[in-house]
Amino acid sequence: MSVEGTWDLSISTPVGRIKAVVTLRRVDGVLTGTAEGAGQEVTLSEVVADGDRVTWKQAVTRPLRLNLAFDVTVDGDALHGVSRAGRLPSSRVTGVRRGAPVSPAADGPAGTAGTA
Repeated sequence: MSVEGTWDLSISTPVGRIKAVVTLRRVDGVLTGTAEGAGQEVTLSEVVADGDRVTWKQAVTRPLRLNLAFDVTVDGDALHGVSRAGRLPSSRVTGVRRGAPVSPAADGPAGTAGTA
């Protein structure tokens, strides 16, 4: 199963629940991504998909300045796992994919999608 797409995440941290949006995509065969939340957008680093497991790292400045490491398992359009920030306790991560990636070529000529 592809891990690509836009994911709505919920992270249960020691300072409360944080909502974030992660977008994963392949660029020239390399898995890349971004994360948005708490008024900031960051680029993901070291994004690796191994079967249904996905790991990545990101640095955030809100609500605290932290370097985070995510380790999640994708099950269809849902994911679950953990995020770690150094020596702090791990935080539970859950997420739902907004929609399957759509290739523009799959829609046919402009203005014809959904017509018979």
